[in-house]
Amino acid sequence: MGKIKIAIVGVGNCAASLVQGIEYYRAIANANEKQAKNKQPDHFGLMNYDMGGYFPQDIEVVAAFDVDKRKVGERLDIAIKAKPNCVWQIYGAVPKSKVRVEMGNVLDGLSEHMAAYKEDRTFVLSDKKNCNVEKILKESGAEILLNYLPVGSQKATEFYAEVCLRTGVSLVNCMPVFIASNPAWAKRFEAKRIPCVGDDIKAQIGATITHRTLAKLFMDRGVRIDRTYQLNTGGNTDFLNMLNRSRLESKKISKTSSVQSQLDVPLDDDNIHIGPSDYVPWQNDNKVCYLRIEGRGFGGFPVTAEMRLSVEDSPNSAGCSIDAIRACKIARDRKIGGPLISISSYTMKHPPKQIVDYEAKELVRKFIQGTCPR
Repeated sequence: MGKIKIAIVGVGNCAASLVQGIEYYRAIANANEKQAKNKQPDHFGLMNYDMGGYFPQDIEVVAAFDVDKRKVGERLDIAIKAKPNCVWQIYGAVPKSKVRVEMGNVLDGLSEHMAAYKEDRTFVLSDKKNCNVEKILKESGAEILLNYLPVGSQKATEFYAEVCLRTGVSLVNCMPVFIASNPAWAKRFEAKRIPCVGDDIKAQIGATITHRTLAKLFMDRGVRIDRTYQLNTGGNTDFLNMLNRSRLESKKISKTSSVQSQLDVPLDDDNIHIGPSDYVPWQNDNKVCYLRIEGRGFGGFPVTAEMRLSVEDSPNSAGCSIDAIRACKIARDRKIGGPLISISSYTMKHPPKQIVDYEAKELVRKFIQGTCPR
């Protein structure tokens, strides 16, 4: 089927996990091929191994953009290891990359409060001149732009979305600025016949997907939910960035609406709290979620569910990004434009249309087969 050429905005932990993951599954595929041609490939850790003839190892990063001086100008394989990245190592033998990280447009991509923290924990702004993003995308042959900008980067995300519209490059928007789920932006991508996926990446097994699933279970079993919360802590730059609460408006909307969508009657604002709790530096890329749901069942008897979920945040994200990328490529092959409903609902917190997860999974399967239009 050929390569899927992608560009990445934001060479942070999520990008590092994705790049390592591509090489990890390439190594597995090569090992399986050597052992026996008729042996079933190892699907370990993947929601989908074969997506319309595209495999994880078919993804190739051809361009990358960042604003940190420790990454700009470096080879991609070096940049993914640079501070403040603190990602769990998936695959150590990432080969030398032909891609050099270019200086992107800062705009509102950096929060001022981060300057107060140690350099190895926060961004260090490069003094290099902004590159010509449009030119680099065209010259690299990138088909899909993966947006991993920090939460709150409204203007920066809109800048890269505009570049995608001008160049014909698809957008997979992994952060909570609403592009695919915004009717105005959606119409523009559809008019240009450019597929896009968004917004705000879910994790494979993360706080949002777990909260959604438990909330749906309560509702399906006739238990009325009275109140619920989800508190998260972590030590990566995402959590440090989110200490600036002014950058969290769209993030809270994204996470809260994802859970509320599973309820027959949405909870009052006072009875649902979903959002980051605090930054704990020594946690690094480990994310801990504390979740509580209080409800009433038969005859009004009380039922309460509490849990603690601990995950490596960035590989958890990459497990969904790798499917979103391949679905977007299938759409490009079929010349489908605009937001992709099935894969967005399956892999994103704030898609254009909220669909129950098991139904979204089935729609993705039908989309791959060609029986679901988008």
